[in-house]
Amino acid sequence: MILRRAAAGLFFLLMILSLHSPCRAGTPEEIAALLLFVERSECTFIRNSKQYDALEARQHIEKKYAYFKERITTAEEFIQYSATKSTISGKYYKVICNGVDMNSSDWLNAELDKLRTHPLEEDHETPDNNPDD
Repeated sequence: MILRRAAAGLFFLLMILSLHSPCRAGTPEEIAALLLFVERSECTFIRNSKQYDALEARQHIEKKYAYFKERITTAEEFIQYSATKSTISGKYYKVICNGVDMNSSDWLNAELDKLRTHPLEEDHETPDNNPDD
């Protein structure tokens, strides 16, 4: 069941990314990698004071990405518009990984920096790592 959801999510993401022409080189791959990072994490996501698992977080971020995709031209904008805070309440999204509470945007920006610095390293397969590692 989880595998089917992940496959459906990946298919949906690839469809969205294929329609999104303003992206600079590397951005669709970076966004796909960030979404996979979220999904594979063992972190707890806090959105509007409610807890969500990694798959639910990814699905929500994808939904927001689909809504804001016309405004998004960089991976940083993807994080800003899709994974930073509630559009309705204005509350910042949080993530708890290995007992550490942080803003989701800080967590994702740290991963984006890792992706850009070391794009082929195995470290990206353990997304619940502390971003300071």
